[in-house]
Amino acid sequence: MDPMSAVARSERTQRLEAQLRALPDQPGVYLFHSDEGDVIYVGKAKSLRKRVSSYFRRDLHATVKTAGLVERIDEIEFVAAESETEALLLEQNLIKRHRPAFNIRLRDDKSYPYIAVTVGDEYPRVMFTRERHRKGVLYFGPYASAKKVRETLDVLNRVFPYRPCEGPQPGRRSGVPCLDYHIGRCAAPCVGYIGPDEYRAVIDNVVEFLSGRVRPLERRLEAEMKRAAKEHEFEDAARYRNRLMAVRHLSERQVADRRSLGSADILGIACSGDTANVQLFHLRDGRLSDRHGFYLENAAESSPSDVLWGFMLEYYGGQVAIPGQVVVPKFFEDADLLETFLGDRRGASVEVRTAQRGEKRRLADMATRNAELALEHDTLMRERTRARRIEALEELREALNLEVLPVRMECFDISNLGTSNPVASMVVFEDAVAKKADYRKFGIRHSGGQDDFAMIAEAVGRRFARMTSVEADDYDRSFATTPNLVVIDGGKGQLGAAVEAMAGFELPRVAVISLAKRAEEVFVPGRAAPIVLDRASAGLQLLQRLRDEAHRFALGFHRQRRARSSIDSIFDSLPGVGPARRRLLMQRFETADALVNASRDQLEAVPGLPAKVGRGVYDALHRTG
Repeated sequence: MDPMSAVARSERTQRLEAQLRALPDQPGVYLFHSDEGDVIYVGKAKSLRKRVSSYFRRDLHATVKTAGLVERIDEIEFVAAESETEALLLEQNLIKRHRPAFNIRLRDDKSYPYIAVTVGDEYPRVMFTRERHRKGVLYFGPYASAKKVRETLDVLNRVFPYRPCEGPQPGRRSGVPCLDYHIGRCAAPCVGYIGPDEYRAVIDNVVEFLSGRVRPLERRLEAEMKRAAKEHEFEDAARYRNRLMAVRHLSERQVADRRSLGSADILGIACSGDTANVQLFHLRDGRLSDRHGFYLENAAESSPSDVLWGFMLEYYGGQVAIPGQVVVPKFFEDADLLETFLGDRRGASVEVRTAQRGEKRRLADMATRNAELALEHDTLMRERTRARRIEALEELREALNLEVLPVRMECFDISNLGTSNPVASMVVFEDAVAKKADYRKFGIRHSGGQDDFAMIAEAVGRRFARMTSVEADDYDRSFATTPNLVVIDGGKGQLGAAVEAMAGFELPRVAVISLAKRAEEVFVPGRAAPIVLDRASAGLQLLQRLRDEAHRFALGFHRQRRARSSIDSIFDSLPGVGPARRRLLMQRFETADALVNASRDQLEAVPGLPAKVGRGVYDALHRTG
């Protein structure tokens, strides 16, 4: 270790020791920061001083995960609380805000599907989403299957005629109801066929159903059906009958009916290495209505109780529908604290207990067994996937006669429409897996017309020119990393342009090939005939995934540039709109379509834009079409 590193380490130790001495002996939340200022861990404690100090006792951080965490701590921040319950709520909010790298979290959290109800709108929407951060929106989920969510929404829209159109306001500019009204899937609030209060009642029924309160809804539909039949309104009676049958079909996922069991969430957990699986069974009115499985990361060296705590903070922190009882495994600690947390979220008391006997005990054991089986299956699938990746890399090294295994592969593609908005993409795969943090895109500067060869040469040349940039202001880790294999989307011409661009740089052990899409032929420098890989080979499939990802990334960037050009041309004709007001409109509407489709009232209401200018913008847009 050099002297400067030793000095820096000594200063860090002294600073942390001073911060440890300043910690109070009371409940609160502690945050560990890295030397880059990022929050890397958030935790709660009954005593901040005792809990945080325990991390720095060498006999307690001999494990790999804790030692790695302590090694990265550069600053300790704390927030004192009045009680452990308050500390728990603080911890949940801070984890949600900072997403620390060392906290237990749902694997691929952003990919889980939810059902969102935009209760903040005058006429709320019910929709599929994969995010849950917007204000004025109720989120139900996460669900384990996107297909199940879409099926649920399809049935719900047949039962409850909420509007399926997009945007905060219902309807189209034509002023007539759309086809959804005529097929009974919308009550047409856009033309006043249903008022806000009546529409809100429809949404309240949707929220009630998604919250698990099905029986009151069934009773209301049944009463309406009987009333309509009694008054000889047989079409209405048939409609209520169909809705009742749809609700029962949707809610009765399991035929066994044990109403005496009531409603509860039953949890089981299994841990292995860095991964854990939690199985959540929804028992509603005695019926096992649904089951969800969740994988969690950063579970290494944590007790099953701590892992389950991490899951519950994340899952129940965003839930609207919380039952009156939660069944946990015997080893779970601090059940009374969880009762307080869930009770605050639910607005009513929640019992957290273990199942000792009977049907709930059987379901709890089933949940635990399912978690163990899911973890075994996940481990097996990951091993198979890893073996398949190694096989693909070995195939490529053998078939392409590469000097080294192509651990890091970079693929370049061009996207343009004639000479309009040409762009290039660079995507990166490491160990046969996409590394999206290292993706890069280029706005092509070539002005000599449509010339794919010149554009490829420019993109590749600019990429490797940045490879030697080590200045702090210009340093880019992706560009500074040397690839083992460069893949060009195209044929011999594109390959020749890339080779010529790379010739000006000292690039030892960097191979380059091109992949022609028509026949999936691989071209290599110095060889006239292409290499044809077996269509079923893992190596060719890896190259195809890499090429397709480069095409997707380039096309997305091209569309962004084209949309921005469309907006630029629109702004050129708008009266009274200079650079400042242009930014205001861009912040409000983001896309050209949104700006063109904006109503007069929406344009007049843009913050910072005079109403008179808003009216002028509306008139100009609709005068020119």
